[in-house]
Amino acid sequence: MALSDRDQAMVRALWNKMDTNVCIYATEALERTFLAFPSTKTYFPHWDLSTGSAQVKAHGQKVADALTLAVNQMYDLPNALSALSDLHAHKLRVDPTNFQFLVHCLLVTLARHYPGDFSPAMQASLDKFLSLVTSALASKYR
Repeated sequence: MALSDRDQAMVRALWNKMDTNVCIYATEALERTFLAFPSTKTYFPHWDLSTGSAQVKAHGQKVADALTLAVNQMYDLPNALSALSDLHAHKLRVDPTNFQFLVHCLLVTLARHYPGDFSPAMQASLDKFLSLVTSALASKYR
């Protein structure tokens, strides 16, 4: 699945609109993931996973940075996210299913904060983009 020029433009437009709030939404999506999918917590046994914890906020910033990198490197996601794929597959050993849970929660979060922008076309474009990100992150698990 490739992103059309229209898909890329829609994703970039929303990312530009989010501006410095990407971290806030990534953190909220992480919190939603931990609440909605309790099995994801097993990868963070030493963390305080309560809403607003410093560890969740710090990882939210990392997720935001990774997604912003992906938006800026849409034309070459596998190379852009290669180091993160290695980290999650070999060092952190995160179940790649958790990426899909996070993507779902991120879509819910963005729909909540941008209801006027979150048309079916926007959802489809974001879903395609985030599926490609998930695929790139899971590539080192094979």
